Amino acid sequence: MAIGSPPSWTARRRRSVPSILHNVLVFGRLLRRRGIDVPVGSMLDVVQALAHVNIGVREQVFHTCRSLLVHRHEDLMTFDRAFDEYWNLRVAPAPEASSPHHPGREVLSNITADGDLEGGPQSLGVVRTWSDTSALADRDFAEFTLEELALARAALDRLAWTPGVRRTRRWVTGRGARVDLRRAIARSLRTGGDVFALPRRRRRTRPRPVVLLCDVSGSMERYSRMLVHFAHALARRHRRVEAFVFSTELTRITVPLRVRRLDEAVTAVSKSVPDWSGGTRIGLAIREFHQRWTRRVMRGGPVVLLISDGWDRGDPQELRDQIARLQRNCHRLIWLNPLIGTVGYEPLTRGLQTALPFVDDFLPARTLNDLSDLALHLNALSPH
Repeated sequence: MAIGSPPSWTARRRRSVPSILHNVLVFGRLLRRRGIDVPVGSMLDVVQALAHVNIGVREQVFHTCRSLLVHRHEDLMTFDRAFDEYWNLRVAPAPEASSPHHPGREVLSNITADGDLEGGPQSLGVVRTWSDTSALADRDFAEFTLEELALARAALDRLAWTPGVRRTRRWVTGRGARVDLRRAIARSLRTGGDVFALPRRRRRTRPRPVVLLCDVSGSMERYSRMLVHFAHALARRHRRVEAFVFSTELTRITVPLRVRRLDEAVTAVSKSVPDWSGGTRIGLAIREFHQRWTRRVMRGGPVVLLISDGWDRGDPQELRDQIARLQRNCHRLIWLNPLIGTVGYEPLTRGLQTALPFVDDFLPARTLNDLSDLALHLNALSPH
């Protein structure tokens, strides 16, 4: 390597291996305690092999250790249980929550072993390891710390948002049901007027647009920051996204969300919203949306995501009328409510009772698993 040149990926990865060396050695002691024969030479092989895999990805570490430390078929299940028990133990995340090279996949945290080894947890001391975002998958967004918000943001960035396609009025060459007479006649000129094949044509398709309407009133304050993260992740993955937030009035945040860095996007959004954490008038905000933005952003049959807890100070009849109009103008209206799934929750407010008959899907948006299920739901939407 030339003097002054940056170290290679392998060199950087080799320097990161000693940071989990103690963990690997303690894990070897745990396997011996469970009855698996682990020679010292095999442990050295694992340490060397980890220099050539991505230690920020759990599956790669798992299969590396499994292939080198298990030599009998009857030990496979014992190894799998020991790996899950040891490497999933964690408490509060450490400050260095994510790897700069693999954000969201490598989380350093302080853990102690489960006492299976001789001497209990005190004999092991505090070691450092990583955890997937699976530990946060069912946690309420309102309970997230700043470090956990960073992990959740990375998880959202990895989701695929493809809410289907729509057929346009234009026709293009392809395997369709219609015969392309113009092309057939043009080709027949080369053969003296004889038609030997009938070319086909089909409707051109485009990705279906998405419209976000997010409630940032006082009752949604615990979820507002995560909503902005969600909107930013969706805007980065899907080009045709229009985003609005509302409390007592409606504010378009599509332009601020296009900033690549999330922190800058959050700052720009907070500065552009004058009534953050104010009162809630959902019907009034949607009426303003219809008056100012419907002709511009509702073309092409978009999927509309309305995110709100449903607490409304406005007229229930107005909310009903505006939700009904919104549903008529879009391909699908999905209401996401962060209260769905909490203990004892039922949609009993007057506004929700009048609006829900015009909502196509009423889904939770309280955890990462909820948003993952939403992505799968959008990806499976019918084009009709």
